[in-house]
Amino acid sequence: MLCWPMFSPGPRGAILAALIPGINIIQMLLLGLGIMKDEAIVKSMSRNGDYRELLKGPLYYAATITLTCIIYWRTSPITIAAICNLCAGDGLADIIGRRFGSHKIPYNKNKSVAGSVAMASAGFLASIGYMHYFSSFGFLQESSEMVMGFLVVSLASALVESLPISTELDDNLTVPLTSIFVGTLVF
Repeated sequence: MLCWPMFSPGPRGAILAALIPGINIIQMLLLGLGIMKDEAIVKSMSRNGDYRELLKGPLYYAATITLTCIIYWRTSPITIAAICNLCAGDGLADIIGRRFGSHKIPYNKNKSVAGSVAMASAGFLASIGYMHYFSSFGFLQESSEMVMGFLVVSLASALVESLPISTELDDNLTVPLTSIFVGTLVF
């Protein structure tokens, strides 16, 4: 997202920007299906070193960024919310939850209050940062309504991520889908 201002404003720019995570998708498919072998990449993208893991969370992560980029591009706050909640929010939730997550959420003992607060906070703050950044290029008009929308989207994404459905649904899917769904309602 940081480099998106370098791309042209139309659909061609969105597709070119999406090529970077798109190429990553192809690489994950080849590795995850066992067609290509690269232990270093598999270890860096998986939790247990199993190449088949790349066909789940990491693939969903790259696909979400790619599709969000193509569909909403840089003029929609939905793009900002979906990617910031996935990258900054969900990413920090894991780190903070592991380090400071002694108080578990009553309805999901696998998630912590600290992780969920970190997720909502980081997703919201990153969204505000990108709102300012994209606004400085004239891609969108920042407003207090947009700020409130980002808050609602980040809280909803953190709530869904905290639900005990993570064994069934990957949060690399539920977080951006929640952001997109709630974003369409508030923006």
